[in-house]
Amino acid sequence: ILRSNPALKRHKEIIKKSLLELKYHADFLDAMNLDTSAKIQIHVGGVYGDKNAAIERFIETFNIMSANIKSRLVIENDDYHYSIHDCLKINKATKIPIILDNLHLECLNNGESLIEAYQMIKYTWHGKHGIPMLDYSSQERNARKGKHAEHIDSEHFKNFINIMGDQEFDLMFEIKDKEESVLKAQKIMLRHYFEAII
Repeated sequence: ILRSNPALKRHKEIIKKSLLELKYHADFLDAMNLDTSAKIQIHVGGVYGDKNAAIERFIETFNIMSANIKSRLVIENDDYHYSIHDCLKINKATKIPIILDNLHLECLNNGESLIEAYQMIKYTWHGKHGIPMLDYSSQERNARKGKHAEHIDSEHFKNFINIMGDQEFDLMFEIKDKEESVLKAQKIMLRHYFEAII
């Protein structure tokens, strides 16, 4: 069958290489003696003309992964193909935790707000997974939809913090200037929480 179908053979090779890459990362985290709250974050992938079939293939591939990969894998909603609802379908079959990406949610959603999306994904995190993780960024101005901003948008981040309120989560910044924006965000958060207690 593989000889008569080059596309299928190529697909199997891609899966094999991907599994080896994931195993490398899982083994590395294991070697550091990190518990399973240390995660490997991936997107679901392409749609290839049939999203439901692509989801089924993803689930089938997950089922053949080693236990240490399964214990660390998390998926993220993306900006063009896989919404929170799509990720929840995968979670239902696999129990993979879902990372909420706020910018991707702004690009692709089913009408749910940021806090509603958080409420949907937070229950996918439990036990040894640790607390929910969120990716934060804002839209780069005058760029294609979904492009991460070069610098933190202070007003956008203030609004994000106000919406999320006292929810518990780890926050990862996907902003191009990295540490510079994180330091600005820390100051915004300190002011926000100081004002909340006085």
